[in-house]
Amino acid sequence: MPSVRQPSDHAAPPPSLDFAGAVLLVVAEIPRGRVMTYGDVASELGSRGARAVGRVMATEGSSVPWWRVVHADGRPPAGHERAALEHYRAEGTPLRASSGARDAPGDELDYRLDLAAARWVPWRDAPAASRARS
Repeated sequence: MPSVRQPSDHAAPPPSLDFAGAVLLVVAEIPRGRVMTYGDVASELGSRGARAVGRVMATEGSSVPWWRVVHADGRPPAGHERAALEHYRAEGTPLRASSGARDAPGDELDYRLDLAAARWVPWRDAPAASRARS
């Protein structure tokens, strides 16, 4: 009788990802308290398609930490400012008032992410051991 393959056996390589799948994979890797811009995600994939990343996030992004992908000026995802703010506060993501003040926002929805402090750059922020393997 043929043996039944167990999950612990060597798995087949994953199928190649389409653009949307690759976007979701990058977003899923963004650490708590850190963010990437739509353009950062596109660049990580070798693309200049920040708007294409936005479309993927709008249509398929609910399964990943969508609040960690923001506009280039630090604005949170449009229409989701209040829900995103709850996540940012829970994760300790650095915020600033949109007026330019460096402290937490006064008006609930008048805020930006502090990109200088919160931006995640995978190749720069990876642990030294994993960079050495690359």
